[in-house]
Amino acid sequence: MTPKQRTLDNKKRDIMNNRIWPTMTYTDAPAAIAFLEEAFGFTSKIVVKNEEDDSVIEHSQLTFPEGGGVMLGSAGRPGNKFSERPTGAAACYIVTESPDALLDRALAAGAELFEPLKDEDYGSRGFSVTDPEGNIWSFGTYAG
Repeated sequence: MTPKQRTLDNKKRDIMNNRIWPTMTYTDAPAAIAFLEEAFGFTSKIVVKNEEDDSVIEHSQLTFPEGGGVMLGSAGRPGNKFSERPTGAAACYIVTESPDALLDRALAAGAELFEPLKDEDYGSRGFSVTDPEGNIWSFGTYAG
């Protein structure tokens, strides 16, 4: 195995070993996916659209470049209890090694500042923003 293959295998393992994947609902899930990709660098890995209405997302999985990810779908899908949850009420914390650059990227993509970038007394550097539907996304260097 080459060093490059080992690095890719380690990244894949790290993503798969992340055992917590927040699940959210959005009024406009396609727009949310586009925003999360542009603002935070998520990558869509799975996007399952409704067979009759491709603006309805039944399920999606987006991975974060530094590990882990989120799942999301459209709100108000008949027969799906998850989609009955309120939109805009979620909050996520995501570990990043580059909070300064990520904040600049998020604001440029239209995220609204919720908590400014700051250094915490417990050693983290981070910030919080809201997405277009009001969910709070916090990013920081604190990894637990």
